[in-house]
Amino acid sequence: MKSLVIENLRVSREGKEIVKGVSLTVRPGEVHALMGPNGSGKSSLANALMGHPKYAVTGGRIILDGRDITAAAPDARSRAGLFLSMQYPPEIAGVTVSNFLRTAVNARRAKPLGVIEFYRLLKEKMAELKIDSVFGSRGLNEGFSGGEKKRLEILQLSMLAAEYAILDETDSGLDVDALKIVTDGINAMRSTMGILLITHYAKMLGYVTPDFVHVMSNGVIVKSGGQELAAQVEREGYGSLI
Repeated sequence: MKSLVIENLRVSREGKEIVKGVSLTVRPGEVHALMGPNGSGKSSLANALMGHPKYAVTGGRIILDGRDITAAAPDARSRAGLFLSMQYPPEIAGVTVSNFLRTAVNARRAKPLGVIEFYRLLKEKMAELKIDSVFGSRGLNEGFSGGEKKRLEILQLSMLAAEYAILDETDSGLDVDALKIVTDGINAMRSTMGILLITHYAKMLGYVTPDFVHVMSNGVIVKSGGQELAAQVEREGYGSLI
């Protein structure tokens, strides 16, 4: 069965253990919300899943559709269908959005898309996400607002047609209008992929209804449940759970 399986994962950075034994299974069509206070290990888990070199897996395994990718390079994980939407997407001077996306898309294909076919796909995806076509000619994240950066991350996710998406605080810094556009994009794709949605606040879960909610603290998942768990966090804070 297709799934992203995290088995008792332990992760360290610079010799300090941050993730202390997390187990989780995400299947296509499921949205798992991972909540927790600052410093609980959520972003460290996300980076380790994608193979960030500064995060060392010291125990456990990551299994993607039956294949052990614990030691795989980040590009191999991407080609296998894994995607990470970063909390703070970097600016890259001299690279346009369209050139970046074309390179990223073709890196995952045995037969590269031709120029006309690529731009037809890009125009279609931009229209779906209500992104002006001039966006493609801008420098990658250069001068972008927080909302524009997050919309670009969702555009990239859509263009790559990933099978599993790790969305790390995609709601961070978004106003209501930008949040609605981003979450509409997530909802449009949720039936075709497994999603691990990392967030501090229950507000985003009013726009993207999760199938499962997990609360993380001090490197471990302390409680799992449904939407009612997010509502409890909203009412009582994390103190009632940790």
